[in-house]
Amino acid sequence: MRLGEREFIVIGENIHATRVVLRKGKRVVAAPGGGEAIRYTGSQEETRYLAIPEAIRKTQDFEEGRVKHVKIALQAAMAGDAEGMEYLRHLVRRQVEAGADFLDLNVDEVSLKFAEQKQAMQWLARAVQQMCQTPLSVDSSRLETLQAGLEAVSGRECLLNSASLERLEALELARGHNARVVVTGAGEKGMPQSAEERVANAGRMVEAALEKGFPPEDIYIDPLVFPISVDAQFGNHCLEAIRQLRARFGAQIHITGGFSNVSFGLPCRQLVNEVFLLLAIEAGADSGIVDPVASGLGRVFSLDRESRPCRLAEDMLLGRDFNCKNFLRAYRKGELEV
Repeated sequence: MRLGEREFIVIGENIHATRVVLRKGKRVVAAPGGGEAIRYTGSQEETRYLAIPEAIRKTQDFEEGRVKHVKIALQAAMAGDAEGMEYLRHLVRRQVEAGADFLDLNVDEVSLKFAEQKQAMQWLARAVQQMCQTPLSVDSSRLETLQAGLEAVSGRECLLNSASLERLEALELARGHNARVVVTGAGEKGMPQSAEERVANAGRMVEAALEKGFPPEDIYIDPLVFPISVDAQFGNHCLEAIRQLRARFGAQIHITGGFSNVSFGLPCRQLVNEVFLLLAIEAGADSGIVDPVASGLGRVFSLDRESRPCRLAEDMLLGRDFNCKNFLRAYRKGELEV
């Protein structure tokens, strides 16, 4: 989608092993053959069911009401189960149809064993490439897993997510595979505590990337988005960093971020995410690691910014609602329907 003269680049976040659906939600149902399953729509618009295996039903996440549906589908598909593969196709198809420019793949929670993570990343990257022409974003906390994903992509356009001061080697890895790269505002020994730290850290990463020969248009800066429920100024820190980074590096470079992080721990997450995305775009972001299915850009830009829910969300995100008190009070009163 165009933002004036600029395209907004959507990095679809949903093929990620941490993603959950709620047991009490509409998607988890009694399976026709018994047990619980995740209901979804197949490629022919038919209703299908992905069974929730016994191993998942024994986990703490499941007991607390969370079902890691991507992890279930990936493990099933890797074991040769056709339903698992069909569910992955369903996820890919929905994101592509919703306008994703990249599909972000992350398998870190598939297994605690690093060798199994690498195997899962290789398998998934190869499988998704067969399902669509959309470029992939290879995402992991481990360099070895990133490398496995890049090797599996083999020559197609790709994005490495991410490089930082604590793992500069990721720049060399991305460059060696002719991939674009996300660089973050993380420090050498921890997370930034202010806008200034974000800008300083990300600035060093951009300069390092340019020195290695990355063209500016292949660099994506993630200034890091933290939950507003933890600190009332986290939203302002990120937004100010975006403004400063855009002013410093100009129009060619991209600024992105995991914008849904801002709403962790809060109700009405979609509302909060969408308002924050608008604020980030106004500050200078031209990309986002977002859910294009739930929060398509057409929907986001059609929000009534003067409505009470949007104003309450904006006040909270800009630090004007300390401890989110007004937002939470309105939620309890049922006043946040958009």
